Amino acid sequence: MTRVLRLLAVLVSGVLLLSACSTGPASTGGSSSGTASSAGAEAGAFPVTIKHAFGQTTIEKQPTRVATIGWSDQDMALSLGVVPVGSTKITYGGNGAGSTDWFDAKLKELGGTQPTRWDEKDGVPFDAVAKANPDVILATNSGLTQADYDKLTKIAPVVAYPDQAWTTPWQTSLTMVGQALGRPAAAKKAEQETLDRIRTAVDQHPAVKGRTFIFASAMSTDTSKLSVYTSVDNRVRVLSELGLKVAPVVEQLNSSKGAFYYDVSAERAPKLTSDIAMIYSDAKDVATKDKLLSQMPAIKRGASVVVTDEPEATTLTTPSPLSIPTLLSTYLPQLDAAAQKAG
Repeated sequence: MTRVLRLLAVLVSGVLLLSACSTGPASTGGSSSGTASSAGAEAGAFPVTIKHAFGQTTIEKQPTRVATIGWSDQDMALSLGVVPVGSTKITYGGNGAGSTDWFDAKLKELGGTQPTRWDEKDGVPFDAVAKANPDVILATNSGLTQADYDKLTKIAPVVAYPDQAWTTPWQTSLTMVGQALGRPAAAKKAEQETLDRIRTAVDQHPAVKGRTFIFASAMSTDTSKLSVYTSVDNRVRVLSELGLKVAPVVEQLNSSKGAFYYDVSAERAPKLTSDIAMIYSDAKDVATKDKLLSQMPAIKRGASVVVTDEPEATTLTTPSPLSIPTLLSTYLPQLDAAAQKAG
């Protein structure tokens, strides 16, 4: 499976450091020449030991040069006022800078400069990461293998995902990044503010609450199947936070326990019963016009939301305190409209 499908299938106190990493509050907007500083870490934050899928990592003191692997750790760091020195180039859903609009907006607010961007399409670019000279590498929502992890630890301490690749909930990722950067309380505050924002937005769309949903992908290159995403997928998780409920049939048909998606033959579309269907596709009318896929009950009722815009889809695949506001303004109105057609 390609990286895109994994992601599709598969979003304070101290002095701001720019050339290294930011270790101060968003309000300072200042810059430095890249010298290390202890400002910004919360009292008693270090040393800290963080458990993850490959064991545990101990960080003795506040990092001053932060690198990120994967597609959301840079958001988590920036939401805490920390500007990475190097991050993954966002090749799916990214802008011309290999970044995202929500990352760039926060970066501008902080007065920071764009980190070095490396392309991970052929795997982890170890040389590029090493060249950034990081003192910590954040990969809490990534696809690292054991071999990748072992190589990266020769460069700097690595904080990997806690369990399964590409499935870390945004709250867990934020918590781990907060620990690694010496800002656990700031991370908790950012989480609560984001959850409050979600609740406020959902309250404005009461028709969505309690509706069952299925999130699936349907591609024009192969309309013989749907890929259905399970409750361990971040898209499904964040939609559940909007008050929606995963349709029971999603688990009933799932023979790949623990996987974040599974394929269903198009002939079985009528069995995919839910109030709302959210369909990722490469074209607006693939599922709605296909003879078989269009028999999905929610699609037949017109109670579907089709996702084709890459940047908007990225808010679902990698939710974060920075991307979730865009997710809410983009999808809640569409989900509300679909819910009102659900009967």
